[in-house]
Amino acid sequence: MGIIPPGVHRILDYIAVIAFAAAPTVFRLHGNTMILAYCLAVVHLIVTLATQFPAGARRPLPFRAHGIIELVLGVLFVAIPLVRSWTFGARHFYIGMGVALLVVWALTRYRHEDRAEPAAVL
Repeated sequence: MGIIPPGVHRILDYIAVIAFAAAPTVFRLHGNTMILAYCLAVVHLIVTLATQFPAGARRPLPFRAHGIIELVLGVLFVAIPLVRSWTFGARHFYIGMGVALLVVWALTRYRHEDRAEPAAVL
């Protein structure tokens, strides 16, 4: 569909970093689910900073690869809490983040239209 442009996607990524960092306090996460939230905040920040967003500075991670990472993580965040015996807060936080990632993934415009001049016809 592609209604979220890359620049808005980048802002949503930073919001996700804040959500992961705040989750242990807001959702009262403890143990492994708390450590996972903090690790995901750092990893999501690194992935976002390393992503080559269209019309942005050169970065090593292509925007489409960024999308694939978010698709896989979205599926895992929904599936894992359903098979693990996590607390109510952890289960709802991770499933919610998974659904949010999948919605953003589904609505993001990953194909960037190049504005290059058309080739001359001989």
